[in-house]
Amino acid sequence: MSVVFAGVTSHGPGITARHETADPVKRDAFFAALTKMREQLEAAKPDALVVVAAEHFANFFMNNMPAYAIGMADHYEGPIEDEKWLRIQRNSRIPGDADLSRRIITQVMQDVDVAFAEEWKFDHGISVPLHFLTPRYDLKIIPANINCQGPPLTPLHRTWAFGQALRKACDAVPERIAVIATGGISHWPATPDSGKINEAWDRELLDSWSRNDRAALTRYTDAETYRDGGQGGFEIRTFIALAACAGGKGDVQFYTPIPQFAVGCTVGVMDIR
Repeated sequence: MSVVFAGVTSHGPGITARHETADPVKRDAFFAALTKMREQLEAAKPDALVVVAAEHFANFFMNNMPAYAIGMADHYEGPIEDEKWLRIQRNSRIPGDADLSRRIITQVMQDVDVAFAEEWKFDHGISVPLHFLTPRYDLKIIPANINCQGPPLTPLHRTWAFGQALRKACDAVPERIAVIATGGISHWPATPDSGKINEAWDRELLDSWSRNDRAALTRYTDAETYRDGGQGGFEIRTFIALAACAGGKGDVQFYTPIPQFAVGCTVGVMDIR
């Protein structure tokens, strides 16, 4: 079949862990946008959901840090964070599809080297989006990780190539595939600057994303991103991969900085070319 739905959203743990501390007007509008995205996702009737995320040393560390990795299991577990803190109940049987993953991985490997993992524990980077988008855990999940944590980081043009390879792989299987990318944009997590958000930088990137402007999206250097978007800004790689995968124009359905969530909260949907 092909990709039947593509979108991006934020995954900050504060979205669920500290939801009552945020401005209720902004928070409720953000949650309403996530509900709309869930309805759009469900209307596309996917057979599986690929979540392109940036995991936070939950499964990969500096002794083994693949640039790209895709899960290949029939079930996953998450979140790894304390349930009382994150306020998401741990589920040890989040459905996957090892056979579908294997077919997608095999095809992606024709164009981009990708690691695979038969065991994968989700952290907030995947669990927070799933909490809003598949709250009943009734959709098969295929996790895909881009290293956005430990330098040297994959170059942005390679991130674009990964997104293209993922689209090619989805085109090669008969199942209906949805793809969600989840990440920053600018944020400084676990630092004294936590809660800082560079709204102008975020909006510039989202404008390029909306136009699916490959040159603009891949022009950033890591030094510039670190300066303007913080170490959390490296997660723009997930947005770039999604743009390459979908191929169409994007619609930013919601963006508002919410300091209590430590990120500019984003919901966007992209046309499938």
